[in-house]
Amino acid sequence: MGRIFEVRKAAKFARWDKMAKQFSRIGKEIVIAVKQGGPDPETNPALRRAIQNGRGVNMPKDLIERAIKRSLGKDSTDYDEVLFEGYAPHGVAVLVETATDNNTRTVGNVRPIFTKNGGNLGNSGSVAFQFTQVGSFKIAPGEFDEEELELELIDHGLTEMGESENDEGERILVIRCEFTEFGNMQHALEERGIEPISAETDWIPQSTVSLEEEQAEEVLSLIDKLEQDEDVQRVFHNLV
Repeated sequence: MGRIFEVRKAAKFARWDKMAKQFSRIGKEIVIAVKQGGPDPETNPALRRAIQNGRGVNMPKDLIERAIKRSLGKDSTDYDEVLFEGYAPHGVAVLVETATDNNTRTVGNVRPIFTKNGGNLGNSGSVAFQFTQVGSFKIAPGEFDEEELELELIDHGLTEMGESENDEGERILVIRCEFTEFGNMQHALEERGIEPISAETDWIPQSTVSLEEEQAEEVLSLIDKLEQDEDVQRVFHNLV
């Protein structure tokens, strides 16, 4: 019985850690969006998108509002969005999106994670060329006809429409477009009354790497350590 309790307790703390990390990431997105386009989501598409992403991870409304107010203060933190490029063990390409108020600190954190886990941090442009940046929208199935929606969205930059599952195992739709068409796609969904669960830009690998289980675990261990860093927003790689 004690063992079961400990397992459940560990799982609960893992969920809390994941939730805290998600809230922190969205909070930074909100601050960046407000500083670039103002506090009104009606006139600031980036803020509107960040708020949608917050709702998608069940971020409480008061935390969202607090992040908006905090970003308007004279002493609010300025974040720079910096992309790090490197390789995990066994030649797996890795991109690390960060939002940082101290790039020296972030480099000092990210570089050792690579080197101490069998990888290496590269220069700008050394890895990103192996990926394509795209707009990615996740939406819940609705009363709309999915095939008809797909056809309509082609005129707004749709390149791919597929499906996936959320954390609860529920079916969701994934809509992708070229990076330059992100705003057009966001507007097209809003016009149709469809509020995305999330609206982000993703890095899709142009080719992938398959490894044996033990080697893959080494790569995933490095990625997990990167994701735990406070300045890291998201990590992309080409391991399958």
